[in-house]
Amino acid sequence: MNSVQLSDDINQRVEVALQSIRPYLIADGGNVELVEITSDLIVKLKLTGACSSCDMSHMTMKAGLEEGIKKAVPEIQSVVSI
Repeated sequence: MNSVQLSDDINQRVEVALQSIRPYLIADGGNVELVEITSDLIVKLKLTGACSSCDMSHMTMKAGLEEGIKKAVPEIQSVVSI
């Protein structure tokens, strides 16, 4: 498998993981955007709506988004908010 296919596969699997988490964010007035997956497998996300200013956004990022993405795509090294 070449790097383009690998990248497309990882991107698609991260998007699927995010789709499973989004309904919970939307229910609280927020959402998340996938900004980038770097070559060293770091996922960069942007919390939007109510999630962008919520006091619990750090917990949402670590306990919700990062855990969900790493469970679905174990090769991801980390998930960060930008």
